[in-house]
Amino acid sequence: MSIVRRIRDITVATLNERLEKAEDPVRLIDQFLWSTREDIVQAEKLYQQYSSHSNHLRAQWLQAESQKERREQQALTALKAGEENMARIALHEKASCEERSAQYKELYEQSRQSSIDLEDQLREMRSEYQTVYDKREYYAARMESIRLQQRMNSRFNGSLDSAANPGTVFRKMEDRISDMEQEARSLRDVRKIGRESDAGAIGNSIKSVIERELAELKRKLEKEGWSS
Repeated sequence: MSIVRRIRDITVATLNERLEKAEDPVRLIDQFLWSTREDIVQAEKLYQQYSSHSNHLRAQWLQAESQKERREQQALTALKAGEENMARIALHEKASCEERSAQYKELYEQSRQSSIDLEDQLREMRSEYQTVYDKREYYAARMESIRLQQRMNSRFNGSLDSAANPGTVFRKMEDRISDMEQEARSLRDVRKIGRESDAGAIGNSIKSVIERELAELKRKLEKEGWSS
């Protein structure tokens, strides 16, 4: 397993392809930024741990080197003093220190190389993060332009349709006014007919009364002996 995830859920290589199909590219970019930021934080913690571990291994390696040199000096001193057996013991301990020194040196070099690799990956992730963050600002501005355009289309769509064909509106107004005028004329005619009917009824009634009274007067004159 690598020091950090070399293949994340979203990488810069696949991000551009997914952006072309995304309905909300800003949300997709935010997911990438969040994922990358988490990787950076974890990698920074791991880098600190590797640095501390490398320092510990280096100290162990240098300590073993120092002990090896000291045992060699002890062996020389024992030989000078004619203590050959003590010299053999010192050389045996020197061999152990030399083996331990080689082991810690190898571990230190491995840890140091891992730290260098991790540092390179951190630098790459930070560069990716900044690149995509800049792209986010651009896509966010584009999405805002789209939202504003949609709001304008929704707000003025009806009025623009009417303005495109004003003759339709005026024809509707003309028809409505004509209907109102027709209703007014019809009502006026009905009222006029009503008034004329009333006047005719009144005239007939008066004529009937006059004719009746005239007949009465004629009968009265006949009784008095008047003849026409």
